[in-house]
Amino acid sequence: MNMPLPPAEELALIDRELVQLDARRSYLLHRRDWLLRLPHHAPPAPAGWPAPPAGPVREASARGAQNVLLTLGAVLLAVAALAFTLVSWGSLGIAGRSVALAAVTAAALGAPAALLRRGLRSTAESVAAVGLLLTVLDAYALHAVGLPGTDGTAYTAGAALVLAAVWAGYGRGLGALRLPLPAALLAAQFPLPLAALAAGAGPVAVGWALLATAALDAAAASRVRAAAVPAVVAAAVLGAGVLLVGAAQSWSAGSVGQALAPAVLLLAGAALGVAAAWREPRASAAAVAAGTAWVVALGGVARPALDPGWAVVAHLLAALPLLAAVRVPALPAQVRRGLALAGAAVAGLAALAACSAVAPSLLARVGVLDEVWAATTPARGAYWPGAAVPLTLLIAAGASWWLGRALTRPEPGAVAVALAWSGLFTAPVLLGFPVAVVFAAQLAVTGAAGLLAVRSTGRGVRATAAVCALAGAANVSLGALDGRTATFAVWGLLGAGCAAVAAYGRAPGPLRSGAAACAVAYATGLLVAVGAVADLAVAWWALPVLAVPAVVVALGPALGPVRLSAESAAAGAGALAVALSAGRAGTLALVLALAGVVCAGAAVRVERRRAGWAAGALFVAATWVRLAEAGVTTPEAYTLPVTVPALVVGLLRRRGDSNASSWTAYGPGLAATLLPSLLAVWGTEPAGAAHWSRPLLLGLCALAVTLVGAHRRLQAPLLLGGAVLAAVALHELAPYVAQLAGALPRWVPPALAGVLLLAVGATYEKRLRDARRLRDAIGRLR
Repeated sequence: MNMPLPPAEELALIDRELVQLDARRSYLLHRRDWLLRLPHHAPPAPAGWPAPPAGPVREASARGAQNVLLTLGAVLLAVAALAFTLVSWGSLGIAGRSVALAAVTAAALGAPAALLRRGLRSTAESVAAVGLLLTVLDAYALHAVGLPGTDGTAYTAGAALVLAAVWAGYGRGLGALRLPLPAALLAAQFPLPLAALAAGAGPVAVGWALLATAALDAAAASRVRAAAVPAVVAAAVLGAGVLLVGAAQSWSAGSVGQALAPAVLLLAGAALGVAAAWREPRASAAAVAAGTAWVVALGGVARPALDPGWAVVAHLLAALPLLAAVRVPALPAQVRRGLALAGAAVAGLAALAACSAVAPSLLARVGVLDEVWAATTPARGAYWPGAAVPLTLLIAAGASWWLGRALTRPEPGAVAVALAWSGLFTAPVLLGFPVAVVFAAQLAVTGAAGLLAVRSTGRGVRATAAVCALAGAANVSLGALDGRTATFAVWGLLGAGCAAVAAYGRAPGPLRSGAAACAVAYATGLLVAVGAVADLAVAWWALPVLAVPAVVVALGPALGPVRLSAESAAAGAGALAVALSAGRAGTLALVLALAGVVCAGAAVRVERRRAGWAAGALFVAATWVRLAEAGVTTPEAYTLPVTVPALVVGLLRRRGDSNASSWTAYGPGLAATLLPSLLAVWGTEPAGAAHWSRPLLLGLCALAVTLVGAHRRLQAPLLLGGAVLAAVALHELAPYVAQLAGALPRWVPPALAGVLLLAVGATYEKRLRDARRLRDAIGRLR
């Protein structure tokens, strides 16, 4: 026959056509069976009804069912063979055993060839699996009967080698089978390690056996496609074992000589990892393992002769060449990436170890707060001594900076700034320098960080430098509290530096605002220190502190864009002044009045009109404190002369400006009398015969104010009068409510509360609408 297709393609075409014919024949047979089961006189299905199924619904494919059956069959055969070998083996003689094993094994290994010729590949795979298992049972039987005195570990190594060779040859002979070659690869993992164990070798020798086996696996992964994935997995597992063995032996070595043998093993493993990553573009993990082995090998040799801190430095120095690999174009990309990742990981761990020693030196200064100006410098013995810690941080910072330049990434630069600051800031403390030198060096480092934050153009570097400068300033400020001279010198220099940054126009806006707030804070702290040095009472410290908000208010618009942050910090200084003077009523009244003057001065400017509210509140508070100190029990004599002119002024303001709020016009005047009188009412016994006039008069006044506010639709009189009236009523009715609650059975209050909750819940939506209407009505008032 002359066909246009080659014989192989024509054979494939015929196979496909036969498969399609088999499928069509199966469908027609199922259809025929369904038609035969129908009644002979059944009416035809109505139009539009779905056609009957062509056959029973298949819940599994034919290939899936076949694989399940073959797997079960192979498992049953394996179980039977195992039971025969372990149980029935002794009932046969030597000849019978030999014949049985040879026959069954030969049949199981020879059958797949015939099955493959018939196209039954799945069946062949199952039978081949049984045959491979039988060879393992043969090896066990040979040891149990023929060689019972042989060492078990050595025999297992030899048997694994023979089985690996036999299975590999079997897989090569029957190339269509997928199981023998991976099985041979699995068996090949055991000969060398088991032989080393059988020979009584030490851990390093076992590591060499694992390394040799991993090298064979790597070679098999690149040459044997059918076993590539198992070979890669096996090489990775054994390579990890080599790294663990080498690292354990290196770190437990007591001398340099003892560390040489594991170092050589690790270097050989590193070479294998680089070679594997060189050949496979996706094997970056092998390069990472190689870099790690390199660092452990070199650092492990130096470790026995060094202190722990310098051992960390040695490992870090060994990692630097790995980082330099990113700039070696001759290396493949995956090798460069893996080595650099390993170097970065080692540098990060070294920096982390150094930071664990830096943290105590930074946190120790918090203890100065227990006894300020006691001149008790923390001892250096609690820290990691010597230059190892700062040197580690500085080397890691340099490596991170270089890596950022090489990769053109901003993140390593920010990390470099943080590490460099940590090393330079803590170096004077860890090296045991005198206190003055420590403060001078730390101030210089803090200033350098602040300058970098001002001048840097990178956002990450700028933010990191700003955080480092802030942390350094806070830490050295705490340390300066150990002595008076240090406090004034350090805080003064830091305050001047913050003021300079705030005044520098080219600095970023957020940095200038933060520096302005810090400058105000340092000025406040210095004035508190002045009060302490002058041996003044704590209450009188508030007077010099008030100079800070006064100066900030006086500067006003001259502060420019940092005005808001400076004024916020000045408000904090004012609050501190009030808190300092709280222990003495006369001083507190004076401080409140002076603070009111400062706020009134700020309110002179149009853009700070709202400060007038604070000024009024402070003046009123100062008056109350002064009256309370004088033992005045009738505050109305002092408040009414203020209320009447204030209400007249508010009335004139409303006539001149109809849009003015009632809170601005009438709120201060009403509050000046109503609130002190309310406090006086609550300071007396309810329903007392001697004090019945004040609650009555205050209630009548509050009622009148409330009615006027409701009539004139004014929000401030309505709300202030209503609140005071409710408070007075509650004060007067409280004893009767308490008596009533005591006379009622104890179950009544919970029952009433339950009824109230049920009522509110049943009309919840209506109550919400009523509340919204009330809110809107109040909002429409002036």
